[in-house]
Amino acid sequence: MKLALLSDIHSNRQALDACLHHARTQGAEHFALLGDLVGYGADPAYVIEQAMNLAAAGHTVIGGNHDAFAVQPPTGADKGATSVAAQGASWTHEQLSPAQRHFLGHLPLTAQVGGVLLVHASADAPENWRYVDNEIVAAECLEAATQRPGVQHVFCGHVHHQTLYYRGAGRGLMRFTPMAGVPVPVPPHRQWVATVGSVGQPRDGDPRAMYALLDTDHWHLRFERVPYAVGEAAAAILATRGALPASFAHRLEVGR
Repeated sequence: MKLALLSDIHSNRQALDACLHHARTQGAEHFALLGDLVGYGADPAYVIEQAMNLAAAGHTVIGGNHDAFAVQPPTGADKGATSVAAQGASWTHEQLSPAQRHFLGHLPLTAQVGGVLLVHASADAPENWRYVDNEIVAAECLEAATQRPGVQHVFCGHVHHQTLYYRGAGRGLMRFTPMAGVPVPVPPHRQWVATVGSVGQPRDGDPRAMYALLDTDHWHLRFERVPYAVGEAAAAILATRGALPASFAHRLEVGR
């Protein structure tokens, strides 16, 4: 099976369409959306509609922190909220229909596909939105995940970077930064954690969209970078006339 893993879409219609098209041309058979469908971008209703269609067709969708913010916009006093996040969440909330808010509000925080656990943040406490951005947190994430029957591997979003943490001959996890489009062997007997990057808001200085493709027939993992109409996505943010900060558009253009 070829499993396409897309995370942190952030209401970016153009990036989502480009990644879905690319994954289909690569033979993807199952799609998994790993949370943060909304936030920052200008097309939350469109993105949620695509996610609802995928879920109705039997694909996997889980929730992230920005999805929770869109259902119940945070105040500055809320844990994990910032004034910028609150501003975007309130606008996003208003763009969604009751059915779309209900969909977001009932997304699970984890899902399992075969021996793979899917989670937006860290598997040890998904609701705390902890970033899996170093070997120590990755090890704690993996330890929690492998307590579940049959789980050997974990895919996460949230950090907007593409990284693989794997267990070698030693006890600790080792960090590997992949090259786009180059298959990485991931033998099924090895335990590993991968962060798949962000479809809609990359933050590594490269504005191209990110996703990952796992081939469980040959057990290799390919981290993809996909060009998309960044200018259109940025212009859509500016067209909200200040409802979304102009800085959100600039971040798309520079990949930060």
